[in-house]
This record gives sequence, C-alpha cells and structure tokens, in this order.
Amino acid sequence: MVAVVDDDDLMRSALQGMLKSVGLSSQTFASAEEFLESGQLQQTACLIADIRMPGMSGLELQAKLNAEHRRIPTIFITAHGDARMRMQALRAGAVEFMAKPFDDGVLLKSVRAVLEN
Repeated sequence: MVAVVDDDDLMRSALQGMLKSVGLSSQTFASAEEFLESGQLQQTACLIADIRMPGMSGLELQAKLNAEHRRIPTIFITAHGDARMRMQALRAGAVEFMAKPFDDGVLLKSVRAVLEN
C-alpha cells in the first residue's frame, strides 16, 4: 500500500486517482499525525509526503519513523523545497525529493522502483 500524506485535499485526491489508475492501492492522510495514528505503518510499502504541513512536517515525520526504526521508503513532494532541505531529506533516507508541480510519470516511476525492491 502507498500512503499519501499531504494537507492539500486536491493533491491527495489527485495522487490517489493517479495511483489507482495504474492499479496501485493507496490510503490518504491529511497530516503526519493522522498517518502515525492510523495503524497503517506496517502495511505501508511506500510513503509520499509533503514537506510543509500544519503540525508535524514531512521531515519531522521521517525523523520520527527513523527513530522508531521504521524504514518506509519515502518520496517527498513540496512547493517550498530548497537544496538544503533536499539534501537533509535524502541524507535521512528519502528515495526522492520532487518540487511541485512534478511530472506524474516521474513520480510513478519512483513509486514503482520502491515497490519492486
């Protein structure tokens, strides 16, 4: 299952629709906290997360998962990324860091690469 964590309703819907169109199951969450409380961490094979969200940020979510030794391959999407933030995310284990608007094909390729490993 692919988990999508983004505070933007339209982005969550668009990503879920795109994943469904290629036969991938997904669940969406409006916040990092909602994802952490969902009980879905074990079933999550890939996480697509926004960086800037109210409450816990995507980077804070990644740090929390790492601290709990939950290695969920993470693809970050953000409208506010910079080179420093990108390096921080990748050093902490993110598999991809994409600026919005991103190419759907590139995102799907990254998700498929994660799921095939």
